[in-house]
Amino acid sequence: MRKAALPAAAPVVADAAAPGALGQAARQWVRPVLQMLLLAAGVFSAALGLKGFLLPNGFIDGGVTGISLLISQLTGVSLSVLIIVINIPFIVLGHYHLGRKFALRTLFTILALSGALLVVTFPVLTQDKLLIAVFGGFFLGAGIGLAMRGGGVLDGTEILALYLSRKLPVSIGDIVLNINIIIFGVAAWLLSIETALYSILAYLSAAKTVDFILVGIEEYTGLTVISFHSTEIRRMITEQLHRGATVYECTQGYGSHGHQHLKVEAVFTVVTRLEVVGLFDEIHKIDPHAFVVTHSVSDMKGGLIKKRALH
Repeated sequence: MRKAALPAAAPVVADAAAPGALGQAARQWVRPVLQMLLLAAGVFSAALGLKGFLLPNGFIDGGVTGISLLISQLTGVSLSVLIIVINIPFIVLGHYHLGRKFALRTLFTILALSGALLVVTFPVLTQDKLLIAVFGGFFLGAGIGLAMRGGGVLDGTEILALYLSRKLPVSIGDIVLNINIIIFGVAAWLLSIETALYSILAYLSAAKTVDFILVGIEEYTGLTVISFHSTEIRRMITEQLHRGATVYECTQGYGSHGHQHLKVEAVFTVVTRLEVVGLFDEIHKIDPHAFVVTHSVSDMKGGLIKKRALH
């Protein structure tokens, strides 16, 4: 592994001194509680977007939710049942390729959304089709974004896209786009062109809202981890996630006890946004005091990640 020195103005690294037992215990339960709150908020927002806007007016969305809405309108089968049944294969796929915790969080989120659609009643807020498409997509996108912040997903399409992107030289965005083109094309054929056009508008609104909520968590995210346990963290990234990692030698500049001159290593890697939460959990297990910096990655070439432009 090639090593390079970082500039003198290296990120500030927290002092390695262990905090009190009370602080450690607080961190151990605060993160899971926050994740559950984000998942619950995501379920509520998505249910509002569906039952308060899209469902009463016959609009659909992209992904598994769109497929479920389309089948429900054509056959009369309960939307709650369809969302669970169609997502099951993707949850199983996520279990094998993204981990057990991710699969359990996703299963909980989808079951909660199905239950909310079945028992919770929302008023029809507007009859204007343009407002229905824009704000229905907004609340649905907010739900998807909040669920992803909590470490799960409300739609199995992205799990499939992540899996296929590892096997094929295409990006996650390319796969999701092509799946949704097929869904909206079928909707235009079976329902009406007007319904399909409004549904596309709702989908675009949802997609922009997801991007807004996931600020800094793009399709791919770069992480720099500075820790005195860099060897264990690098092995976890390469052996468990099967991702590439680059190790830099650097020197602490400043810590909680003033100026520092301790040698330390920084590990840099690039992961998908669905893997960020799980990677944070694994890093915390190895070193609770690791200093982690994340930033969005707009483009990449080479390495272990396959990426090809749509055109």
